Amino acid sequence: MSETVGTPGKAPLGSGGSPEPVAPGSAGRGRRVPALALNVIAVACGIAVWALLAANGVGGLPGPLAVARRGAELLGDGTLEGDMLASLRRVFTGFALGTVSAVVVGFLMGWYPVVRALFEPYVQFFRTVPPLALIPLAIMLMGIGETPKIFVIFLAAFLSSVVATLQGVVGVDRTLIDAARVLGAGDRTIFLRVVIPASAPFILVGMRIGLGSAWATLVAAELIAAQQGLGFRMQHAETYYDLDTIFVGLIAIGVLGLVMDRLLLLAERRLTQWQERR
Repeated sequence: MSETVGTPGKAPLGSGGSPEPVAPGSAGRGRRVPALALNVIAVACGIAVWALLAANGVGGLPGPLAVARRGAELLGDGTLEGDMLASLRRVFTGFALGTVSAVVVGFLMGWYPVVRALFEPYVQFFRTVPPLALIPLAIMLMGIGETPKIFVIFLAAFLSSVVATLQGVVGVDRTLIDAARVLGAGDRTIFLRVVIPASAPFILVGMRIGLGSAWATLVAAELIAAQQGLGFRMQHAETYYDLDTIFVGLIAIGVLGLVMDRLLLLAERRLTQWQERR
């Protein structure tokens, strides 16, 4: 009697000569590339393309090494550090005030139909007006200090976050609210235990969008008689056609914005662990 010997490393054959079924996704599970490695590869490819374009003189682009040297110079004399702190302070203040206000207003609009009817026309109206268009008005009404800069950043963050919060509240599954009422929960308990957790993903997404809007508004906001800041430094460098300094400012804004966005994403994952993810 002959024995059936399976080939090492291969699934045994059934009676029909076909391999036994394998669980879906198990074959490629061990070969999955970490996301961090893909991020590093993407950044390296981007820098390589940038260096190639600069080496061929495309658009007069400065190369990565020239920008890195200029960044080291600005760090060495404290200019870049001061500009980053000034811009970060303005963005953080405007973003924090705008987000807190948006969450409060969004919850009130979503929970109380009367408040929604009163505030929604104003919210939708100002959403169509770019915050940058309000800079001349902000200068005339608030002067040329820090207040108008923070105000336009606040407005950009607020308008991006309030709609997401409103949508999160009105989108809460009615079945969850009815079930809580059947179990004897009052309005306060339902709001704290059902509405807020269910709308948290919308709020955090709105915060990330608002953060991007805040950084996008920063450069124009720092045109308002600023003496320090990344936007101010870039505008000053434009006068002397200093592309190296402009690229340093762009990279600094991108890095700061990316770090803040990753922190928000980390908070989102911690606060919405109950949510099913892909």
